[in-house]
Amino acid sequence: METMKSMIPTVSTLIIFALSLAPLPCFAGDFLYLVLQWPGSYCSAKHGCCFPKNGKPANDFTIAGLWPCYLNATIPQFCNSHSHLNLAKASNLTKSLQVNWASLACPSNDGSNLWAHEWQQHGTCSGLNQVDYFESALRLKKQVNLLKTLNNAGIQPNGRFYETGAAVEETIRKAVGYMPGVWCNNDKSGNRQLYQVVVCGDVVGNRIIDCPGIPMGKGECAASIKFPPF
Repeated sequence: METMKSMIPTVSTLIIFALSLAPLPCFAGDFLYLVLQWPGSYCSAKHGCCFPKNGKPANDFTIAGLWPCYLNATIPQFCNSHSHLNLAKASNLTKSLQVNWASLACPSNDGSNLWAHEWQQHGTCSGLNQVDYFESALRLKKQVNLLKTLNNAGIQPNGRFYETGAAVEETIRKAVGYMPGVWCNNDKSGNRQLYQVVVCGDVVGNRIIDCPGIPMGKGECAASIKFPPF
């Protein structure tokens, strides 16, 4: 993926090297990463997928994670090992989570293990309570409306290849207002395909904001990438 100078500030070689050793570094600010995932790319990868117990998810991007990022240039994880997800507190969100944050892991499950893991790993570092954390993710996803944005530009999950920067990234930038991060994975034949899209939200998850930096070390994309069906 082509480097975007507006998103990555100029720093010394030493700092770049140091940050490259940290897992998924960011560069500045106090914000949230919303990571959206195309289920067709998850399922067409070598590991395959299993549909949730409530059936095949809708033909739409799903939430892969909501990650807080802090001024120390890292994405903190597992900040409170004693805070376990209590789904009873978020029972009114269960149906929305099943639609928008579905688990495709095998064996088939109801998604509760995924949500509990995401809360433990990232939610406990967000400064939000459990309900607010999941509501923030759902609210930000709705603001992006990613599949509609791509479809309106003629970028559809039909197995065709699209230009990464000029088509996919630029289309999202025009709709959202800010440059996204685009990550890719491989299908079973080794083709690079649109996998995850990253946008940033303010620290309470009310609105999309300009990303101070996109995490490095994730799946780089080729000049053109496949958008597989689901």
